[in-house]
Amino acid sequence: MVKDLFERIQNNKGPLGKWASQAEGYFVFPKLEGELGPRMQFHGKDILNWSLNDYLGLANHPEVRKADTEAAIAYGAAYPMGARMMSGHTKYHEQLEKELAAFVMKESAYLLNFGYQGMVSIIDALVTRNDVIVYDVDAHACIIDGVRLHSGKRFTYKHNDIESMEKNLKRATKLAKELGGGILFITEGVFGMRGQQGKLREIVEMKKKYNFRLLVDDAHGFGTLGATGAGAGEEQGVQDDIDVYFSTFAKSMANIGAFVAADKDIIDYLKYNLRSQMFAKALPMIQTIGSLKRLELLRESSEIKDKLWVNVNALQSGLREKGFNIGDTNTCITPVYLEGSIPEAMIMVNDLRENYGIFLSIVVYPVIPKGMILLRMIPTASHTIADIDETLSAFEAIREKLQNGTYKEIADRTTVDVS
Repeated sequence: MVKDLFERIQNNKGPLGKWASQAEGYFVFPKLEGELGPRMQFHGKDILNWSLNDYLGLANHPEVRKADTEAAIAYGAAYPMGARMMSGHTKYHEQLEKELAAFVMKESAYLLNFGYQGMVSIIDALVTRNDVIVYDVDAHACIIDGVRLHSGKRFTYKHNDIESMEKNLKRATKLAKELGGGILFITEGVFGMRGQQGKLREIVEMKKKYNFRLLVDDAHGFGTLGATGAGAGEEQGVQDDIDVYFSTFAKSMANIGAFVAADKDIIDYLKYNLRSQMFAKALPMIQTIGSLKRLELLRESSEIKDKLWVNVNALQSGLREKGFNIGDTNTCITPVYLEGSIPEAMIMVNDLRENYGIFLSIVVYPVIPKGMILLRMIPTASHTIADIDETLSAFEAIREKLQNGTYKEIADRTTVDVS
């Protein structure tokens, strides 16, 4: 007898789904209310929010809000109606692509509806079954899903480990020669969980020895790194050596959408072979025109990025001075590593939100090793030094409670199923 397809789903909710009864609505799928920014409401209480990817504070910038509103009034939410290849192409899409390409110092660019599906489709389009992919083991889920579509061979290297990169490039080179294919090397400009930049300079140096093409996902680097904000490649002086540059609008641009940039012949190929764009509705005009205004502010208002880094440096230096472990982040992403169990982590985050008015993301095993808690903060240009001081004081208080066993005592008398 054939098994019921849903039997597995009903008996196993998955590594995250199994927590739903205890976590949903609070630790996951939380409902933040009020105007986007550092101060919002959560469960009816005012909170200081460190969990928005609005790096440059553009979400509520008056010029951005005005551009979004005017585009909505002029075109509505539906325009253009259809895929770009068939009926959804406009001069504004072309203008945004030209300006994005110039901003990241590439010959050409192409708009994508969403970053996630865009990256999946880019990987699928760039390789054939005879090609070999080499990618970082800590790559974002969109990269992993793109690699899963690959019908050929793939190798992962240890996170940001040069020796492991070279070892796997040797394996990939041998195999690609046998198959008559090429090599696609994939990394990130900034790794979103721990905040390290990808080792782009060292990877580019390997191009002198190994024949591969480099695809970089710079979602967190675009707008925040480099002299002009062009990203991790500019920051490390190797932007010209990135063969395919990708970023999303969901971070510094405070919008929906993404783009890919490369030499014109590569972009021309992708335009006609990216299935996620060929068979999907074009990016709506609100997002397209709104992104033109955001990009203008990125180019012409360097003080926004400067303010971001004032806050980043104040937060990170303050944490280090107070003895907190923030790892080796060299970007805006600010992880704080503490020792404790999952039940202790849940009690601690509850305390932060309810008694200190601090909202941030929590990461535990299996994303990080057992016995560790990662509190992940995203400082933005909209935060203030007062916000940072308030947070540092709260962190000192919760660390004391974690170390003296207060959270463990509460967790032990609270029913928390961690099986």
